[in-house]
Amino acid sequence: MKRRYILAPEAVRDLVAIWRYLKKESGRELADRIESEIRDKIAFLAATPGAGHRRSDLTSADVKFFSVYSYLIIYRPETKPLQVASILHGNRDIERILAKRI
Repeated sequence: MKRRYILAPEAVRDLVAIWRYLKKESGRELADRIESEIRDKIAFLAATPGAGHRRSDLTSADVKFFSVYSYLIIYRPETKPLQVASILHGNRDIERILAKRI
């Protein structure tokens, strides 16, 4: 089966950190549900890479942003399979983090 998307190593670490934080703060059930919804949205983006929006105020890189609750999925819309670069909480310093990652 062909993979529809891949998570960059940073995105994998982001997703694990999100799950751990949510588990600690709100329990396993919520952590599992939010992770599942993020993964569902990534699958949606793989099928619809035009979704989301660019944020030239945050980065000049060729990436798009798509929100899920308070989190931003940052992905490269032109890649096949779709590459997810990062998954970050909206309150973090997105510009600084992306400057180091992308």
